[in-house]
Amino acid sequence: QVQLVESGGGLVQAGGSLRLSCAASGRTFSSYDMGWFRQAPGKEREFVAAISFNSGTVYADSVKGRFTISRDNAKNTVYLQMNSLKPEDTAVYYCAAGPHLSSSWSAYHYWGQGTQVTVSS
Repeated sequence: QVQLVESGGGLVQAGGSLRLSCAASGRTFSSYDMGWFRQAPGKEREFVAAISFNSGTVYADSVKGRFTISRDNAKNTVYLQMNSLKPEDTAVYYCAAGPHLSSSWSAYHYWGQGTQVTVSS
């Protein structure tokens, strides 16, 4: 079992930055691949970024070059650094843990409760 708690969301102006954190419980965090997803009102949940247990990364095209995913296994935490934010990045952001690095939400077994990110124009 892995429990995930996101933090770091908030309101920011377009062009600004935020860093999201996802703290995980459990001693097996380092063996999981981790993903960030987001869901805007009226839209489906979409993939943002993922990082493997050995720090390989993959990004959605919409955030490539602006967002950076990283992890600190000693702190059981995964991060999402978001720069050059746009109004279309507004969504609830969720972190997830699973056995495979994937852009599909169905590959992840454990989910956090989400944190709201709002980007004003």
